[in-house]
Amino acid sequence: MNARDDKALSGEDRLIAKYFRPLAKHPGALSLNDDTAVLAPPPDHDLVITKDALVAGVHFFANDPPGDIARKALRVNLSDLAAKGATPIGFLLAIALSDTKEEWVAAFAKGLGGDADAYNCPLLGGDTVTTPGPLTISVTALGSVPKDKMVRRDGAKVGDIVLVTGTIGDAALGLALRRGAKWKLDNAQGEHLENRYLLPQPRNALATALRDNASAAMDVSDGLVGDLDKLCRASHVNVTIEAALVPLSAAAQAALKSDPKLIETILTGGDDYEIVCTVPPGKLAAFHAAAKAAQVAVSEIGTVAAGEGARFTDADGKPLTFARPSYSHL
Repeated sequence: MNARDDKALSGEDRLIAKYFRPLAKHPGALSLNDDTAVLAPPPDHDLVITKDALVAGVHFFANDPPGDIARKALRVNLSDLAAKGATPIGFLLAIALSDTKEEWVAAFAKGLGGDADAYNCPLLGGDTVTTPGPLTISVTALGSVPKDKMVRRDGAKVGDIVLVTGTIGDAALGLALRRGAKWKLDNAQGEHLENRYLLPQPRNALATALRDNASAAMDVSDGLVGDLDKLCRASHVNVTIEAALVPLSAAAQAALKSDPKLIETILTGGDDYEIVCTVPPGKLAAFHAAAKAAQVAVSEIGTVAAGEGARFTDADGKPLTFARPSYSHL
């Protein structure tokens, strides 16, 4: 593109051409020169589609680094694909900019492009607009799974083992720190919690293991208590979880020791973007081996039983009650 061509473009088209076209590496994106993209899943595969929207002041802080905001917007969608056992194909981006300077857009696109390459999930298209309201980002991610192999919420069976990846509660505690909470933590612990809020770690490396072994799965975005309950109700099964079995980072353990009431924030706060799943006993060894090979930590936290819904207890078996069992935007 020469200087004369550049001057002929609208402000929106110039930003797209300069910062987002380089991210559109899938041939079906048509270099963002058309109103649509064109693609098909691999032969004998199903298309898996998910969408999440992020709003400044709700899902991230407006002064967060723009590259990290971009990464979070993509990663929360990649987390959904991972829980379904899907391989990323690409994503659509809609961004409503609010009095944002070009330097911000450049940093945003750089962060987005880095993750698009790292997760092999190129930009396919989208829209750029302005808004008098807060900065808003909406990503639609597309993936593929072998025909009829998507891991749904409703497949858990009595006797299956309940597992969760990584650690729970870090992001919710990190958000509380950003909002001014103070606990007896060292600097490294505080940074760990805040970074877990800022940048989710989607478990896409575990997608194949989930597809091959899990009977049901979903990502933990609205808190372990609420999301596990959703899985159980979809599957018409029951799970009772002893809270002490839920895996916590050293930083979360330190915060909980400082304030035992934080167990509610840890279990219900959301933004974990880990995966909770159920695995039949006969496939448990294979799942653990695959998780180890993928370098994703998994923990067994319960067993599926008859009934419906999820229940959490303390070490004495007494039920835990929560003021808000699940994060909700409404």
